[in-house]
Amino acid sequence: MAAATSFSSSAMVPAVKPQTYLDFETSVFKKQKVSLAGHDEYIVRGGRDLFKFLPDAFKGIKQIGVIGWGSQGPAQAQNLRDSLAEAKSDIVIKIGLRKGSRSFAEARAAGFSEENGTLGDIWETISGSDLVLLLISDAAQADNYEKIFSHMKPNSILGLSHGFLLGHLQSMGLDFPKNISVIAVCPKGMGPSVRRLYVQGKEINGAGINSSFGVHQDVDGRATDVALGWSVALGSPFTFATTLEQEYKSDIFGERGILLGAIHGIVESLFRRYTENGMSEDLAYKNTVECITGIISKTISTQGMLAVYNSLSEEGKREFDTAYSASYYPCMDILYECYEDVASGSEIRSVVLAGQRFYEKDGLPAFPMGKIDQTRMWKVGERVRKARLAGDLGPLYPFTAGVYVALMMAQIEILRKKGHSYSEIINESVIEAVDSLNPFMHARGVSFMVDNCSTTARLGSRKWAPRFDYILTQQALVAVDKGTPINQDLLSNFLSDPVHGAIEVCAQLRPTVDISVPPDADFVRLELRQSGN
Repeated sequence: MAAATSFSSSAMVPAVKPQTYLDFETSVFKKQKVSLAGHDEYIVRGGRDLFKFLPDAFKGIKQIGVIGWGSQGPAQAQNLRDSLAEAKSDIVIKIGLRKGSRSFAEARAAGFSEENGTLGDIWETISGSDLVLLLISDAAQADNYEKIFSHMKPNSILGLSHGFLLGHLQSMGLDFPKNISVIAVCPKGMGPSVRRLYVQGKEINGAGINSSFGVHQDVDGRATDVALGWSVALGSPFTFATTLEQEYKSDIFGERGILLGAIHGIVESLFRRYTENGMSEDLAYKNTVECITGIISKTISTQGMLAVYNSLSEEGKREFDTAYSASYYPCMDILYECYEDVASGSEIRSVVLAGQRFYEKDGLPAFPMGKIDQTRMWKVGERVRKARLAGDLGPLYPFTAGVYVALMMAQIEILRKKGHSYSEIINESVIEAVDSLNPFMHARGVSFMVDNCSTTARLGSRKWAPRFDYILTQQALVAVDKGTPINQDLLSNFLSDPVHGAIEVCAQLRPTVDISVPPDADFVRLELRQSGN
């Protein structure tokens, strides 16, 4: 194997629980060593120049079945199809859907059809595929896994883009069938981002969304190369190793934290505080949502968290320090509880049970999720966005910046103490937020994302956002009003944390393309558009 290319950050390593060390062997792609905060990790860098290796990576695979047309399905199916076509491969990408599904029309519009064998029934597609990418909702996976397993060919490969199903099986003392390989490729962004950056980056080598990959079972030695080929074909700029268990713990936790639930909670809390203290509603919205999803995200994406702090005036830094000091431990309190609920299986069981309540049962009525976008704050947001000039990233409001960065650092610390790799920590706590989700929130609003993303994330945001809102209101903001002294050690630790150097290394691996999201960007799944929910 070729010598690993090395990137490094000169940072001291804090005393933490030993992190997951994952090396892997590939006969198709070149792995590279990166040093993140003193921890050596291995990745595969992507790029369109690697598409020529896809036939070797997918050796023995004649059909890839993409099951589902939700968030990830359309993006992954189209990216795979386009990449394999560029590689002049004859592997068939076939979409599998439930009979009568309303998604057939959208799949046909994307170029898949029954006539050419690229669109069909879910069960026929599973039975006829050598690699089955299971991209249906978490709840649907929990309800149908037995039938799915029974339809898979022996020695075929099950591909997941989320470790939820493993967590569900583990909660019942079960595992996957032993006659199939099980792999995961998990893009660190929602499906529309995966597709949009792939299309934007067709002229830029390697533009896309980073992915993690994991091999849970390998029955014939092909699993690692197949997983890496899948990730490269999606356009991932770099792919890092994880396990399915580490992935679902960090992913389900992350979307309840800074990716969605926590940001929803903190902007509600801060908007209420700012308006109660006399700030106009429009300015309060700009100083909360627009500030985070715009200028803060752009700055962190390109320069890191310290650049946000260093761009402030001395008075602004004092406001940041006050907010950071007051918010860090309250945010960590809720994040700690959330992580343990995910790790114990409680949060996964909560998602499965909630899905069952969407329908009538036990003589009780159905309770599908309602929308959040009709409250005053989100109506103000509609007005602000309508008047916003193109390219306006909003103001950098120091107090909001202090709260948001405290949240980000608290999430990083939870994942670090729980032994996750720095690649996973940075992608789940920083890159996915500022490069994927926040740009969509800037275009359409936080409430739009909360109302229209994956079912698991929507449930998590509704459950955990109020917890972040209340603890900031009841503890952090009370401490500020009481004039509680700033915790200088906490600020010093932030300024010297080794994660900043690790983020710089990841920034070197970042493609030059920023995701472009127009104000009317539509990522609403078909069933949500038609139901009005």
